[in-house]
Amino acid sequence: MSSTLLEASNISHSFDTNLFSHVNFSLEAHNSAAIVGRSGSGKSTLLHIFSTFIEPNEGDVKLLNEDIYNLKVSRVEAMRRFDIGIIFQFHYLFKGMSALQNIEVATMLSGSTIEDSLLEKLEIKDLMSKKTSELSGGQQQRISIARVLSKKPRIIFADEPTGNLDKETADLVMDVLFDYVKQSGAGLVLVTHDEDLAARCDKEYRLEDEMLKEIN
Repeated sequence: MSSTLLEASNISHSFDTNLFSHVNFSLEAHNSAAIVGRSGSGKSTLLHIFSTFIEPNEGDVKLLNEDIYNLKVSRVEAMRRFDIGIIFQFHYLFKGMSALQNIEVATMLSGSTIEDSLLEKLEIKDLMSKKTSELSGGQQQRISIARVLSKKPRIIFADEPTGNLDKETADLVMDVLFDYVKQSGAGLVLVTHDEDLAARCDKEYRLEDEMLKEIN
C-alpha cells in the first residue's frame, strides 16, 4: 500500500483574481506539513481544495489514492466521516451539550471509541460533564480537537488551530497532534501564521506570488 496520503498536481484556482497556479503538493504517512503566507494569499482555499470542499479550476487531487473530484458524493461523504479530520480556529461545538456528548457525536458516526489517554493528554478528562457554555475558549478548542482525533482520521487538515490559544495551550495541543500523526501513521496539513509552529512540521511551504514553494 502506498504511503502517500495526499497528492495534488497542477492546482490552479481563482475567485475575482487568480490565487495560485500550478501548485504541486504531496504528503506521506507519519508526516506533517505547514503552509504559511500572507492573509489573502489563498492558504485556506488551498486547504479546502485538498480536503474535498472546493473543486479547483484546474488540476487533480488524490486523497488516500482516490481522485476526490471524480468520486460519487456518497464516497466523498464517507471519506469525510471516517478518514478526514478538520480542525478550525473556532471550535464549532454543539451548544447545550456536554463536552462528552460533543465528542461522542464523532465517535458514533465513525464507529470508534473515546480513549481516556487522549483526554488525559489534552488535559480535559475532568471536563466531560461540563456544558460547553461552562468552558473557556481554550478548553472548548481542546474538546473540538479531541472530537476530531477520537474518530481516528487518516489525515488531518488544520486551519489556524492554535490561533486563539495562549502559547502553553498551543504547545500542548500541537504536541498531541504531532504525536498522533507519528504514532498512527496519519498525516497533518497545517495552515498557520505562526512561523515557529510551522518550523516544527516535517515540511514547510510558503504560498506567495501565486506559487507554493517548499522552504525546508
